[in-house]
Amino acid sequence: MSTPWFQQPMLAWDTESTGVDVETARIVTAALVWIEPRKPVVSKHHLVDPGVDIPERATEVHGITTARAQAEGRQPEPVLEEVATDLADAVRLGWPLVGMNSVYDFTLLDRELRRHGLRTLHDRLGEPVCPVVDALVLDRYVRPGPFSGRKLIQLCEIWNVKIDGAHDANFDALAAARVVWRIARSRPEIGSMSLPDLHALQVRERARQCDEMRAYFDRVGKPHDGVPGDWPLLPYAAPTP
Repeated sequence: MSTPWFQQPMLAWDTESTGVDVETARIVTAALVWIEPRKPVVSKHHLVDPGVDIPERATEVHGITTARAQAEGRQPEPVLEEVATDLADAVRLGWPLVGMNSVYDFTLLDRELRRHGLRTLHDRLGEPVCPVVDALVLDRYVRPGPFSGRKLIQLCEIWNVKIDGAHDANFDALAAARVVWRIARSRPEIGSMSLPDLHALQVRERARQCDEMRAYFDRVGKPHDGVPGDWPLLPYAAPTP
């Protein structure tokens, strides 16, 4: 019997940024965590000078000020190149890329790479990024119910996972991997899937979840952005000349 995917190597990753709009936000920190069975965890943590002021609301979330980013952060281009290279290398090795609300991080990285004239993950791989494992999508799949109460720190409580520090990209990446591991271990229908099948399940499930959320917002009259259901990356629309 083959070893289940969640007992094999995975690369978890996360970003913190200047805002919530993936089309305009800039990466401030990025963390990658290589997890292999029976080996010490290996991690990289990048601090970036995004070239713009970091809004106070963003600093309140992740603790990075404009002054600190300018004093200690690297320029975006080499960091983006390194992050994209590491992610693409993992995919080529067959490692799943694990995160929390992965569509945000992948779309943010895609737009940043384009902004700085660097190759996107799709360009590097010659195909869409796969496999991806998303703690948020899987949690909503195995625990149907309200849309609220599903931030990473709350999922850690629900799945009995240790998180060493919320809104630190390194800690968040590792915590997301732990949540994914718990879900896969406790739900055989998830843990026994092949990675391509699991990726395809999440594509369908994310679309369904967004359809439900859109219908809910429309029903209660709450404004929204259309709640796009694309996953793990929102399509890029070139600016109109």
